[in-house]
Amino acid sequence: MNLQSMLLTAAVASVVSVAAHAEDKAAPAVPAQELKAKTDYCKTCHGVSAQGFRGAVPMPRLAGQQPEYLKNQLQAFIEHRRTNPVMFNVAHVLTPAMLTDLTTYFKDLNPKPLGGGPKELMAAGKKIYEEGVASAEVPPCASCHGPDAKGADAFPRLAGQLNDYMIRKLTNWDKERGQDKANPDNSAIMQPIAHNLTEAQIKAVATYLSYLE
Repeated sequence: MNLQSMLLTAAVASVVSVAAHAEDKAAPAVPAQELKAKTDYCKTCHGVSAQGFRGAVPMPRLAGQQPEYLKNQLQAFIEHRRTNPVMFNVAHVLTPAMLTDLTTYFKDLNPKPLGGGPKELMAAGKKIYEEGVASAEVPPCASCHGPDAKGADAFPRLAGQLNDYMIRKLTNWDKERGQDKANPDNSAIMQPIAHNLTEAQIKAVATYLSYLE
């Protein structure tokens, strides 16, 4: 083989190698069938299109949720900073690639909210969400969760979340969250807010958020 042929062969091999590498990089981190099996499993509790599910124990909406927030909370389950035996078992087997693909998948879902709270509470809930409760040192919810309640980065989406789920979480905050005081996550900011809201205020803001799209 002469020099020109050798150079041509090397060039072709280089192009093929680069193309193969690019294809590898473009390929999904988790096979589609494996990801579908996992998302279908999640939906057995979290409902069709991850819109949430009402039952004896309400299951939260994951659809449209911020990936960073979901990752933080799954890690909190793994480290027992947030208590939930079922979610510990789910979370601790997730690979980093699966975690990334799952949270991206849920972020892209956008089913209609289920609503469900008494609509007569919506005006009071909207006022709390937008203005806070100064007398109780509760800041506007919108200051962290955004004017549309869709959150950002580590701050979760609240729009469309099940009202009964939010009521349960806010009224039992200390029993589930922040179980490792030496290793808190960003949700620790909610502890005094949840503590200072009255039951009626919690129901109002939860109702308002449950109807937001």
